[in-house]
Amino acid sequence: MQLRIPGPTPCPPETLEAMGRQMMNHRGEGFVPLLASITERLKKVFQTKGDVFLLTSSGTGGMEAAIVNTLSPGDKVLCISNGFFGDRFMDIGRAYGAEVIPLCFDWGKPVDIDAVKRTLNANGSIKAVLVVHNETSTGMTNDLREISVVARDFDKLILVDAISSLGCINLPVDDWHCDVVVTGSQKGWMVPPGLAMVSVSEKAWQAHAQAKMPRCYWDFSLNRDCLQKGQTPWTPAISVFYALDTALDMMLEEGLDGIFRRHARIGSRTRAGVKSLGLSLFPDEDYASDTVTAVRGSERIDVSKLIRVLREEHQVIVAGGMEKLAHSILRIGHLGYVSDDDIESFLEALKEALPKATKA
Repeated sequence: MQLRIPGPTPCPPETLEAMGRQMMNHRGEGFVPLLASITERLKKVFQTKGDVFLLTSSGTGGMEAAIVNTLSPGDKVLCISNGFFGDRFMDIGRAYGAEVIPLCFDWGKPVDIDAVKRTLNANGSIKAVLVVHNETSTGMTNDLREISVVARDFDKLILVDAISSLGCINLPVDDWHCDVVVTGSQKGWMVPPGLAMVSVSEKAWQAHAQAKMPRCYWDFSLNRDCLQKGQTPWTPAISVFYALDTALDMMLEEGLDGIFRRHARIGSRTRAGVKSLGLSLFPDEDYASDTVTAVRGSERIDVSKLIRVLREEHQVIVAGGMEKLAHSILRIGHLGYVSDDDIESFLEALKEALPKATKA
């Protein structure tokens, strides 16, 4: 079975084996060096000297943590959205009482940087900008570097969903002045679901001191205080910690530049491969993601049938579209534990499946 969805992603044997270790006392001496070592190596991948915390949750929990730790009810926030997960960020902000100012673009279309500038200029009381770095629902990567420059020029916090990008696509947190950046273990980190990892800048800590949204489980202050004792505030997903410990060794052995080159190469090969079969990409190709490729359906291709043929006859699992794209695109994940051979094998299966999904 080949799992080619945006997440959860395949895990290497080493991380699966590590998960099989016996439990340990998460309040005991053995957990202290494990947490410290994982945290310091995460900082290298985040490319930050600031704080990094591990939360036992999905990535969405990390998104919620970013909001409740830096904002108060009634705060104005600009939410940039061009896909499903941008809309999710918006929904979380509204759920906690933020006054969300949406800046929405067609799904699959890039963010208009000038529109961001105009919106911030017209709403001086905006406190934070929420943005998704890599939008898996449409297979595109937003220009976070340029968005972060604008946010900094207007002196706004920038809260980033990097769940499907960090660890695969270059995102130098400190250089780009990102204030809270969220990622999830089940994406490029080569381990199962269960952990959200977040970085917190000094500017975010200053906002945290004034933030009034309710928080308990997600409280960054509790994480900071407990980390000094080598603990987490709540019971951690110990097995996933074991897996991440092993995965980080593998990632740093490959090196960040090597990881970024591999994902860029495989992303390019995937896009070229699907186009060579007469298919077209869904997003603007200049912004196409190196971790997930979204392929547009057509009048002659039955997307749902293609997904079924790949699964039933080739043991290849790909994802369909989300919400309004549910029956019009398919999405191919190629992040984390993925090789050139994996993609060549996938493309061969796709080539064989296509004739059986062609409409009469």
